Amino acid sequence: MSDSEDDERVTKLNFKKDRIHFGSLEDAKAVTATETPKPAEEGEKMVEFSAAGDKSDTESDDSGAEDVSGVQTLVDEHQAQLWNELAKKKAARNIAVPTEDKRVKEMLREMEEPICLFGEGPYERRERLKKLLVAAGKLSGVTTHQDLVAEQEKQEEGEEVEDKPEVWYHEGTGALKRARFFIAEYSVPRAKKRLQLAREWQGKPATVKHSEKQDIHKFVHTLNNECSQIGDTRPLSYCNISPCSGYLATGSWSGLVKLWKLPSCNPVATLSGHNGRVGAVTFSPQAGLTENVACLASCDSDGLVNLWSMSSTRPVANLPGHGCRVARLNYHPSGRFLGTACYDHSWRFWDLETSTEILHQEGHSGPVYSISFHGDGSLLATGGLDSYCRVWDLRTGRAVLFLEGHLKSVLSCDFAPDGYHLGTGSEDNSCKIWDLRQYKSIYSIPAHNNMVTFCKFAGTSNNSMLLTASYDSTAKVWSHKGWMPLKSLSGHDNKVMCVDCSWDKKYIVTASYDRTFKLWTNKSIS
Repeated sequence: MSDSEDDERVTKLNFKKDRIHFGSLEDAKAVTATETPKPAEEGEKMVEFSAAGDKSDTESDDSGAEDVSGVQTLVDEHQAQLWNELAKKKAARNIAVPTEDKRVKEMLREMEEPICLFGEGPYERRERLKKLLVAAGKLSGVTTHQDLVAEQEKQEEGEEVEDKPEVWYHEGTGALKRARFFIAEYSVPRAKKRLQLAREWQGKPATVKHSEKQDIHKFVHTLNNECSQIGDTRPLSYCNISPCSGYLATGSWSGLVKLWKLPSCNPVATLSGHNGRVGAVTFSPQAGLTENVACLASCDSDGLVNLWSMSSTRPVANLPGHGCRVARLNYHPSGRFLGTACYDHSWRFWDLETSTEILHQEGHSGPVYSISFHGDGSLLATGGLDSYCRVWDLRTGRAVLFLEGHLKSVLSCDFAPDGYHLGTGSEDNSCKIWDLRQYKSIYSIPAHNNMVTFCKFAGTSNNSMLLTASYDSTAKVWSHKGWMPLKSLSGHDNKVMCVDCSWDKKYIVTASYDRTFKLWTNKSIS
């Protein structure tokens, strides 16, 4: 072997390639220590290393070990990151989130995240919510049965929980029970009578039916403005004609309630007892039978409800307990009860014989603005600024119908004399007709060019009409069941706040923001 070959072998021994060891560093060192050097082949010479060469090899081994340790650390971090991502994906697949897109957006908003990204659909939005919930450490976006069981177990273990459970109902009083029995006994005979009249009407010849409809159409077409009277120094908010058609009551923003004689429109009395704006004033069905008995009720923006008699200019009684504005009120057909619509998202039911509140009912998500009783006395309808109308059964206390369809606030509601139609006037400029038998809206009248402030049915169960008032300074008359416009009552200089018709269909009165009320009647009557 030549000297050049020996030098080349020594170079190979001194400059070894670094090895990559898999596993822990301790195992690699143990394996290296147990290895024995192979015997040199014959003809080859052993190379002796000096002390300097041994030191160089030791330094090289230390640097190699550090390199191996750094590589191993990077591998471990990358492997842990992959396991973490896999765990998150598995958790995201198993996590429970709402399927309704509206609820998904609400949860994103609660987490202060954008509810929608560019080009994102409902599926992508749900997947993004899953990832956010996993990142936040939440195992679920909805409450499951397992969550309820776990919560119950925590309570049993003695953790801090509320001692007093949430109450979902309140036990009624004896007065409420007696009132419901009274309403049931009162409404059943009236319902039977109404149905009997409907059967008799169906048995009449078609010529007789047509003749009766023609009579009411002629009355409407010949309506004219008989009288225009300044009602107050401030805008009028409400008007109501007495059951005997001999008196008119008006309420204004000045806080005064005034009585007028019909058809002369001469002032009879000024009733003072309110400090806020009068929202509504209405006669009792038994008004005029006894002068000393309360036969008139009014409410204002301060939450005060006063009861009046025909013989005094001061309130004979008031109904305390309203802590906020009372928008509307109405008498039960029996005259014994009174319903009030309040801005605290509730309506109240009062027994006038004892002047006590027997029912405080919630159910709307916004202020309750209108209230109306069914002709039989069994049902009550409420309209709210939440754009919904609800129908309540007074005999059981349940909400039997939930009517949704208006785009804005429901400002007025009224039952038709036939017993199964309900009209609602809304801020969306329309008046909807609901069929209580079909649980839906059967017709939507594009009534006015501005919000509909009031709607009222007038006439008998078989021959009636619909009146609407609006902020477009007009009131209109519509045919019942055909919903055709019969007459437009124009003449006010400002928005019409209320409209009413007498029980005998002789007079129609409109109250306006221009501080005047107008009497509309037939030419033959005038």
